[in-house]
Amino acid sequence: MKKQNINSKNRFFSVAVVLMAIVGLSGCEDVIDLKTETGPTQLVVDGWVTNQPGPQTITLTWSSGYFDSNPIQPVLGAKVTVTDNVGNVYNFADAAGNGKYTWGLATDSLGRIGRKYTLRIEYEKEVYTAQNEIKRVPKIDSIAYTHETLPIKPEKDKGQKKGYIVEFYARDFIGTGDTYWIKEVLNGKTNVDKAEKISIAYDAAFSAGAPSDGLIFIQPLRRSITYDSLYQAGSHVGVELHSITNEAFYFLQQVVDQSTNGGIYATPIENIKSNVTNADPNGRKALGYFGASAVSRMETIVDPAKARPEED
Repeated sequence: MKKQNINSKNRFFSVAVVLMAIVGLSGCEDVIDLKTETGPTQLVVDGWVTNQPGPQTITLTWSSGYFDSNPIQPVLGAKVTVTDNVGNVYNFADAAGNGKYTWGLATDSLGRIGRKYTLRIEYEKEVYTAQNEIKRVPKIDSIAYTHETLPIKPEKDKGQKKGYIVEFYARDFIGTGDTYWIKEVLNGKTNVDKAEKISIAYDAAFSAGAPSDGLIFIQPLRRSITYDSLYQAGSHVGVELHSITNEAFYFLQQVVDQSTNGGIYATPIENIKSNVTNADPNGRKALGYFGASAVSRMETIVDPAKARPEED
């Protein structure tokens, strides 16, 4: 089992709860010595290209054993390129020597809706590739916020908490199969620092099969940008809506599932299948994901005078 760095602040998998359950159910005092095998290190790719202006970054690191507490090691000295289906080649360079391979300046733009992109990584004698496509993304119509009074959890404190629930409004395109990644924007920056905060949509609902094609996103998705707590007056908040492929949707769904995989009924943890492949079928496999997105974005400042009244 390898430790991945899809979002560098996260460790997606947890076995602590499972181990506690094993100890609690054993009814004996024997010491449990959990032995795990550590295989060879693998390349971990964390890269998304978008149609937004500004630098694009592809982060390369080495995997490590699940219980290895040492810092994650960057992959240095690789040759990284992204090529689109009309022949443009973008060279990514690790100028800082930290495994973050970057292309472009503040005004440069790489992605185009409808184009396909191929990532190529050359490291020593190994060549890795991945493909993705930038899909269409709807415009965000508006952002609204509602004043709410919520009870505080007893284990934290007694009383109530007041603030604003922020939600966005957008309509899915007609035609089934559009998939999206919804991201909170806080103080001008996207805020996805936990795997559990990943919010994805299939058409305008949670998954395929729902009668949501061409509709406004359902309320739980609209409000998914209000994740940790209620916002306060003056908060600078917003949303980014990223178009993603169906493959990326199911990859992110597995990330969320693994991050919440706990309790006595947890399934065995495992590496999430990557879309990055080694040209040598007998070579080391890669982890992580290379994605591509078009982005729709809107921001606002919470103004009590413009808030909706509290719902009953």
